Formats: sequence, structure tokens, C-alpha cells
Amino acid sequence: MPFNALIIGASSTIAQAAAALFAQDPDCQRVFTVSRTPANLFANKVTSLLCDYSDDSIDTICHTLKPYAGTFSRVLICNGVLHNEASDESASSRMPEKKLEDISADQLARLYHSNSIIPMLWISRLLPLLKSENAVKVAVFSARIGSIADNKIGGWYSYRASKAALNMLIQTSAIEYARRAPNVKLIAFHPGTTDTPLSKPFQNNVPKDKLFTPEFVAERVLSVLESAPVDQQAAYLDWNNKPIEW
Repeated sequence: MPFNALIIGASSTIAQAAAALFAQDPDCQRVFTVSRTPANLFANKVTSLLCDYSDDSIDTICHTLKPYAGTFSRVLICNGVLHNEASDESASSRMPEKKLEDISADQLARLYHSNSIIPMLWISRLLPLLKSENAVKVAVFSARIGSIADNKIGGWYSYRASKAALNMLIQTSAIEYARRAPNVKLIAFHPGTTDTPLSKPFQNNVPKDKLFTPEFVAERVLSVLESAPVDQQAAYLDWNNKPIEW
């Protein structure tokens, strides 16, 4: 069945790999990508939209997409940060916290904004565009580290908390979506450790078979979307389509 795809946070390497897969799919009519800078894709099907992720900018994007309301069946929300890549002397203080003394209000606020608030704004604003008689699958990039039940070693306070907050927002949104857009499935997706700039400082301790390429993760998230049932409930799934405890 013909469909359109929407990828938000499309400057990430996983998002670009997913956009390329959608562009190769004969059933996919158009791929809309949203990012701060133009997406690095030139396929005829791809339409690149620029957004600074402010409220007004998100509203503008949604207004631009309004003519395509009801045609999206695959949506990826890939926004998120883990650490500050600044190279100045204070950069180390912006890496994930190892102990309580590392916590700062600035880092907490920054990660909540990128990892929780921005994805939630999209979930909120997209509802009118996603209402459809057909199944619509939405993958919001979360992380296993956001699982409260799975937290056994502590640390990484800002990142953990921001992803846990995102998971709660997805869960709560799914309850309302079930009433107002029952054919939409919301999924908190854990991509695993992927070879991207985000994970680069932390790859030394990752087994080679657990460090995934962006192309592999893109294939996995599309597979997870394909198999997910539209059951008016949020799901928390990893790259292998296995459920994670909230």
C-alpha cells in the first residue's frame, strides 16, 4: 500500500540510513526529513525541511505537512543528545555524570530539552497529521538506559532521567492517542550502541558484535515498525524487537 514517511532529527546517521531505505521502497511515495541543516540525501522522493525545533518552527513544519495529513504510515523521531562535543577545557564536565558531584542544572535542563521536550512537542503537534484509517507506526528513539527497572549500576543521571521522562511521555501520549487516533502505534525504540558521533567516546568497552552500523539499525527499526501491532498501547522495544521493562 502506498505511504509517506516522516523522519524528524534527520541529520543523524541512523536517520539518513533510514531515509535511504524508505527512498528505495517502491511503496513509499515521499520521504519528508526534518533537521536543523539540510539532510544529505538527494533522492527524488526526499523532501528536506529545515527546523530549529522551537515551538514556532515545529508549528510551521506541521502546517507545511498539513496537505499530507492521513498519508503518513511510518514516522521516526530521532532527536536526542548524550554529551557535549565542545573541545574547550570544560567539555569533560558535560560528559555523562559518573557521580552526584558531577550534576549541574545546566546539563540536566539541556538533556531534558533535547531528549524529552523536543520529541514530546512532535508527538503533540503531529496528532492531527497522523489520524488515519490505516495503521500508523511511530518510533521515538529512546534508550534502554531510560528503563527504571533496568537501572542496576547508576550514573549518567541526566541522560537516564531524560530518557525515562521521554518513556513516560510516550506512555501517557499513547493513552490519549488511543482515544483520538486509535490507528497510531507509539514505540519507544532502543537502537543499541551504534557507531555514531553520539557514542564515539564510549565505544572502547563495547564488544565488536554489539557496536552496530547505522545501516543495520535503520533496517532494524523499520522491521520493528513493520511487525508492531496497532493495539492502542505504547511499546518499549529494542533493536532485536524484544520488549524492555519500563
